[in-house]
Amino acid sequence: RVLMLYVKGHELTQELVNSTLAKLDAPPRALFSTLGRTAARTLETAILADGMQGWLDSLIANIKAGDTKTHDQSLWEPSSWPSKCQGVGVMEAPRGALSHWIVIENGKIANYQAIVPSTWNAGPRDPLGQPGAYEAALEDAHVMHDPKQPLEILRTIHSFDPCLAC
Repeated sequence: RVLMLYVKGHELTQELVNSTLAKLDAPPRALFSTLGRTAARTLETAILADGMQGWLDSLIANIKAGDTKTHDQSLWEPSSWPSKCQGVGVMEAPRGALSHWIVIENGKIANYQAIVPSTWNAGPRDPLGQPGAYEAALEDAHVMHDPKQPLEILRTIHSFDPCLAC
């Protein structure tokens, strides 16, 4: 996401990425690495924090003006739900795509499914033989400073911020 904002010319993103690369004395290709993923997560936090107040102010102003496309309070309370209902939530979480599906019948959860980012990141090769994100990241020639303690492998996997259950 940070790279996309950077390429699209988002001013704050370009400023933060360029400053980070300069401080690390690293070339742009470093963004496609363990270091790049770790730095991007930090930079994205700064970018989001910078925009949050404006987004909240816009949401409140829209609701006050009657624009409820992003907030419809009519089904807020579970007691107002039909006896059978379903929902889906999809977002881009810090570690990747996250989606939840739920079916509720008679006030109880009948079915629930979540596909978490680690499912995608730690996934196996696809039908075309393309490696999953973890495997692809480990394919480049990591220099093992101590082959008996291959911390580079651990750092690479940790740069994807796997969920605790994973």
